[in-house]
Amino acid sequence: MKSTYKVLTSDADLFTAALAQEKVYVVQLIEGRPHVIADYAGPVQRWTPDDVLVAGMCYSRDGFEFRVRVPKKQG
Repeated sequence: MKSTYKVLTSDADLFTAALAQEKVYVVQLIEGRPHVIADYAGPVQRWTPDDVLVAGMCYSRDGFEFRVRVPKKQG
């Protein structure tokens, strides 16, 4: 069974995830495509136009993708 994720691309996405204290997954990008999960990190602590601080680790917005799991709909 595959999980569904939302990619956090905008400042608004990162702000919402930070407020909700959602667990953020950090995915390393190779040649602009998702390659490997770099960290099953934690909540977003801060972000700038260039980087995102997640669980004490700073990641470049150009080199990594930030995702949160989307809950499955019941029904």
